[in-house]
Amino acid sequence: MSPDPAVETWGLSRRFGPVTALDGLGISVAEGTVYGFLGPNGAGKTTTIRLLLGLLEASGGWARVLGLDPRTAGAELRRQCGVLLEHPGLYERLSAEDNLDYFGRLWRIPAGERQLRIVEVLDHVGLADRRTELVGTWSRGMKQKVAIARALLHRPRLVFLDEPTAGLDPVAAAALRNDLLSLVGQEGVTVFLTTHNLDEAQRVCDRVGVVRSGRLVAQGTPDELRSTAGRPTVTVRGSSVDLGLAAVVARPEVAGARIDGDALVVELRSPGPVAPIVRLLVEAGVGIEEVHQGAASLEEAFLALLADPASVAPEPAT
Repeated sequence: MSPDPAVETWGLSRRFGPVTALDGLGISVAEGTVYGFLGPNGAGKTTTIRLLLGLLEASGGWARVLGLDPRTAGAELRRQCGVLLEHPGLYERLSAEDNLDYFGRLWRIPAGERQLRIVEVLDHVGLADRRTELVGTWSRGMKQKVAIARALLHRPRLVFLDEPTAGLDPVAAAALRNDLLSLVGQEGVTVFLTTHNLDEAQRVCDRVGVVRSGRLVAQGTPDELRSTAGRPTVTVRGSSVDLGLAAVVARPEVAGARIDGDALVVELRSPGPVAPIVRLLVEAGVGIEEVHQGAASLEEAFLALLADPASVAPEPAT
């Protein structure tokens, strides 16, 4: 029997006067997974987090987070969650260690356990040796690492991260992403992640939901969403490449072929082995120099979903 979802919503809505910020959201997040919540600015991502934490009251629908109703058990729910919203929220005149000690006291973690846990979470993000340094002297990426360590300090079951790599350079973002994956594996937590970084979502998320203008337009694994944006392709570069080869590669699994510059692009009906196609081309006299098997990126799928005004994801099954 599968465990109950860590997060589940049905028809969740929130209106601010005449503005509908969230419209009938239905999502399901399995325990121990990383769920990416994607959408442009103003799509309703931060509003969703605030509703799930019980910081806002829904205008309609319902939510269950760790089996609790955010409307009636918000305080207990927040005790079981870790949160990193838009800003790190650290005290820059304190060291990393003192920052975490302060928040550990707020969580009422006993002194002995608190000190051990501070070293443990800082070690997770590679900052244990620098724990006595003032965080005000650190880069934004290092501050974000401390903020994530703070969110995990009290051993939460669920962590909400609202665009944790926003504004970071590629090196810092990659380092933070790797630390996040390591933390998920070591701590066994569920992560609800909002991000604008589609490459990040493709790398770290088990499932993603795409929201547009407050409405969920797609939900699934990154590969499932990528499959909606176009068929897989095989690109072949080499000598004697021309459109006449389209007839050579005519097979049941081939949807079509075209010339793109100096390459033959073969479009497949579904993912599958490319060796039979390569063999046919070699037998036809093509001197193959390069073969690349590709699929639509998550970014292409994301943009296609946002561009389709008719796309709306169904509610999850009950």
